[in-house]
Amino acid sequence: MKKYNVVDLFSGAGGLLEGFLQSGMYHPVASVEWEKAPIETLRHRLKTKWKISDADQSVIWFDMQRTEELFEGFTDEKFGYSFGLDFFAKNQTDVIIGGPPCQAYSQAGRTKDKYGMKNDYRNYLFEYYLKTVERYQPELFVFENVPGMLSAMPDGTPIVDLIRKDVNKINYEIVEDIKNHALINMSEYGVPQNRKRVILVGMKKTNTSSEEIQKKLIHFYDNILTKYKERNIKTVFDAIDDLPPLYPLKNEIFINGIGKQSHSLPKNLDPNWGHVARYQNSRDVEIFGLLTEDIYSGKNQFQKADKLNEIYNKATGGNSKVHKYHVLRKDMPSTTITAHLHKDGLRFIHYDPEQKRTLTVREAARLQSFPDDFEFLSTRGNQYKMIGNAVPPEFARRLSLAILELLEL
Repeated sequence: MKKYNVVDLFSGAGGLLEGFLQSGMYHPVASVEWEKAPIETLRHRLKTKWKISDADQSVIWFDMQRTEELFEGFTDEKFGYSFGLDFFAKNQTDVIIGGPPCQAYSQAGRTKDKYGMKNDYRNYLFEYYLKTVERYQPELFVFENVPGMLSAMPDGTPIVDLIRKDVNKINYEIVEDIKNHALINMSEYGVPQNRKRVILVGMKKTNTSSEEIQKKLIHFYDNILTKYKERNIKTVFDAIDDLPPLYPLKNEIFINGIGKQSHSLPKNLDPNWGHVARYQNSRDVEIFGLLTEDIYSGKNQFQKADKLNEIYNKATGGNSKVHKYHVLRKDMPSTTITAHLHKDGLRFIHYDPEQKRTLTVREAARLQSFPDDFEFLSTRGNQYKMIGNAVPPEFARRLSLAILELLEL
């Protein structure tokens, strides 16, 4: 059976691409990403796992906004040298996948920014994605983003209307009713995490009427993709409970190459694999124990926002109305894994009252459905960031199989 050539834009560490490759039905032609740590991780993964010999060249480290150079090749002081995307993708691209950075569309980002993210350049990165689609003319494209894009209006016009207009302009179509068809909760697709995302599939118009394309797209979302749902929702327990427990130490220790440790290390596991607790100070260890024991015992005295605010403000000496604590429930999917994990893990507290800690890198990766042999390079902070920004590979795998059916309709 034919393998379809796929180009991955805004690739990050390659979670979306990983799922497409796991299906066995796609070949990676090229990827583009502008942050260095994800580039190194993705190149390493493609070379070691998927035996892509030219990954150092075909995974392009560059800024998508510099489209002419990206397409035609460049020599740059920061990004080095590249043949350009044309060299890999022109006349041989079947599918383009990817999702521009979502911070400008997220509700949290708009709440924190005094201008509501209206002036953030990332609002319009979709334009560079679509320029690439227009240049390489794939049969389909897959565009992933946060639910906040459905309400984002940086210039007063809904961003989805701007995207639809530009998609139509380059002779493609996306589904009309995005909210009712393209808003997906990935927990329904084998990912142990409540993660809602907008998945836009764009189809080339060619000689098909808009009415026929809309019928195909609705059939895709309502009948094809739904076939790949999971009967049993996976929980946090399902994902991480078999990993060795990491308990608080009576006295902190310092380990060369790892740093200051407040928790035990797992035996017979390479620390580079990522199952090492980040350092937790004694105050946080005490609070984590209090919150997890409260749930474990069934008392639930500290689960309301006012009680959590009280604990947070007492600990920090502040007067915030927003606390940062959340204990993951073992018998439910995780809350959405985010890139904020690279700053702290207070919203991702392990459910075990004996461990009194936040998630390790490997636990976060498991909740994002990354396979255990996926190696995240760079610092621990960058690893958390890469994981939080990724599309869960298990959802991507199932999506890729549904896309395959759509391609072959």
